[in-house]
Order: sequence, then structure tokens, then C-alpha cells
Amino acid sequence: MASLTACSSTGTLDEVQTSLTRSSAPAAAVAGPPSASLGAALARSLEPVLMDADTRLAVAVFDLNSVNRKIASYQGDALFTTASISKVDTLAALLLQAQDEGRELTTKERQAAEAMITTSDNDAADLLWRAIGKGEGLDAANERLGLSSTHGGPGVHWGLTQTTAKDQIRLLQSVFPHGLAGSARARDGLNPESKAYIRELMGDIVEGQDWGVSAASSRWSLKNGWLQRTATGLWVINSIGQVRLPGHRYLVSVLSSGNTSKQGGISLIERAVKAAIDATSAHARHKPTGAGPTRPVGLR
Repeated sequence: MASLTACSSTGTLDEVQTSLTRSSAPAAAVAGPPSASLGAALARSLEPVLMDADTRLAVAVFDLNSVNRKIASYQGDALFTTASISKVDTLAALLLQAQDEGRELTTKERQAAEAMITTSDNDAADLLWRAIGKGEGLDAANERLGLSSTHGGPGVHWGLTQTTAKDQIRLLQSVFPHGLAGSARARDGLNPESKAYIRELMGDIVEGQDWGVSAASSRWSLKNGWLQRTATGLWVINSIGQVRLPGHRYLVSVLSSGNTSKQGGISLIERAVKAAIDATSAHARHKPTGAGPTRPVGLR
């Protein structure tokens, strides 16, 4: 059985540990001229963070207030094990199925959903994983939500779902509105009530599990995942969510594996989150978006 701490389903699959290639030159400044690539600025900002060559890291950021609809990322298409961040995807799948059936969630489903997200309860996740049809049900929902590289874990192992940093941003985009256009229901996607419910729960994470994305702002909605792998003893540490800074709301996903300790992995992704937001914010200051103000939704 895998060693874990109130986060993820057990499993025996292990992802390949790949060394990160880093420049030996000093990190360049995050901000660049308006024509500079945000992706390049993001990569430069992460250079000081990547201290352990045995740790895999992927970061993706999306500015909800920008007219640019592209996701900025570093290793954004690399596959990682989800651990408990898959619980947001599981809830989205459950809500889509309920919408299709023209019904509200049952009292039992709501109790399980709230425990699964706010306290990362594994028994609740087991219940809802079975309710959605396990990996097949998750994959069907992801096809509708536009997650092309996320695949449900085998059997009962929801925590071994495979995903990418970019796909996690796509999941968040299905939940957090992009300007005024985000208020309408996307074709075959979550309706406004379902989106609001997920945002509400992600904004009510219990103390002690509210690390990660929250390092960039005190106004956040998030879900974290942590899992110690059986074969290596190394840790998967992930964080996804939305943060709000003056004038901007950012969707962020940070995925990592090969961490020698849970706390070390948390420290790594929090430094990565702050560096990524700094890079994105600096780029936005140099490149006006033309976007109007938006109202914060579902933030703690």
C-alpha cells in the first residue's frame, strides 16, 4: 500500500523521474518588453526555483482578465499523477451527470462532495468515484470539458489519474468565469449553479490544507494533492486554483513529483506559484489587456 496522508487513493504505479534541464546562467529578469513571450518569461522566473534536478515540475497560468486566451506554461504538456487534485475533476463529473439527469445532488452526494473538497476526505472520494463510473466516467466528463490529456486512474485508484498542468487550467476555466462571457453556460459544460458550487467549496479549504496556490495571494480558491509513492518513497505535491491580485484574477496549476519530503515539495510549489504570478503580472503591466474590471467570485 502507498504511504499517504489524508489525500490520495493508494496505488503502485510510478511515474518516470526525469531530470530538469536548467541553464547554468543567472536567471534573467522576469519582466520584458511588450513583445516578449509570456512563456519565456515564465521559464526564466522559474530558474531560481529549480534547485533539485531530481524533481519534476510543471506550471501553467491563465490571466482571466486578459484578452489573450492562451495558457502560459512551463512543461505544461508533461504528464503527472494527480493525487487529490483529481477530486475537483470528480466533482465536476458528478455535477455534469446530475445536470444530464435533470436533478440536484442528493443530500448524501452533497455531504460527500463537501468532505472530499474541503477536508480532502478519501472515503468521500471513493464513494463519488464509484458514483461517476470511476475512470470511464471521469474521461467522459473530461471530453466535454476539453481536457484532452487527462485520464482516470485504474480501478478504484482515483489518485493515480494522469494529467498535465495545461489540462488543470482547462478544468479551472470550466469553473471560473472569464470576464462577462464566463457567466453563460458553455456547450455541454457545467451550468452556473454547478460552477458556483465548486468555487464555494474550493474557497473553504480547512486550515492546514490551504497551502500551495495561496502563497501568491490571501484571496484564493484551491485544491491540493499530496501522495508518497510506494516504490521510491518520493512525494507527489500538486496545487491548483484561482488567486486574485489587484485588477487581475489568475488560474494557476503547479504539479510536481520526485520530492524528497512533503514539506519540501510544498515549499517548491509555493515558490513556483509566486514566481509564476510575478512573471505573469509583470508581463501584464508591460502589455495592456484592455479588459474591464470583473467581480471576484468564489474566493475565500
